[in-house]
Amino acid sequence: MIKKLFLNDRIILSLILFNAILLFISGFSLSEFSTFFIHTLDNVITGLFLIELGIKLNEFGLKGYFASNWNKLDFVLVVLSIPAFVTFIFHAHDSDISFLLVFRLMRVFKSFRFLKFIPGVDQLFKDIKRALKASVIVLIGFAIYIFIIGVFSFYLFESSAPQYFKNPLISLYSIFKIFTVEGWFEIPEEITQGYSPTAAFFTYFYFIFILLTGGIFGLSLVNSIFVDAMVSDNNDELEKKIDNLEKKIDVLLKQNESHNGIPKPKEIIIQND
Repeated sequence: MIKKLFLNDRIILSLILFNAILLFISGFSLSEFSTFFIHTLDNVITGLFLIELGIKLNEFGLKGYFASNWNKLDFVLVVLSIPAFVTFIFHAHDSDISFLLVFRLMRVFKSFRFLKFIPGVDQLFKDIKRALKASVIVLIGFAIYIFIIGVFSFYLFESSAPQYFKNPLISLYSIFKIFTVEGWFEIPEEITQGYSPTAAFFTYFYFIFILLTGGIFGLSLVNSIFVDAMVSDNNDELEKKIDNLEKKIDVLLKQNESHNGIPKPKEIIIQND
């Protein structure tokens, strides 16, 4: 009976949803008793997940269990939640294992188990994987472009706008913000304070160029290629169905012609002669 409960996907889904709600509520300012009660329920669910893991390993065997990619994900997510479970059981605040407290945040990852219950999620991941493979060259090229512009902008504006170009990493982040059309006008405005009109003009022109090439054309190109690659499988399947339908129609027409004795065009020409 207990084994059937833990092998029932609906019950496991209910536990995952309930656990996600508890994690959400625990983020608010609550009384000490409420916080302890919610943490207790959270760790009880973690214990149930560990029992589920043990039952499934015993039921399917090690090889059979890990044959499923979803089971691999479940295993990783449950293992990540163990530190929080251990700190709760052994009261890490008062023991030598208090270093595990930093890993308690990983219990949030348990909610990712909900992914496998989304209808059509397997096909979605397949489409994303195929799209990434098809657009990998474009993505690499776009990343290289961001890198070059980021480093170049660092050397240009390091002294005039250190809050945006203090080092190459911050510069890359600032350029990426501009590519996403976020802060594309605030950054140039702050940079050009104290600039001469000529220097300000070329600075504005520089950021307009970055916005057009990276933010508008660049991201649009990447998005279009990625989306096209995702739906290409559906188009291929549709084309195959249309080809099969045309073949069936041709067969039916030939059968109909032979059944009714309708002469072919060549035969008609011979009879007229």
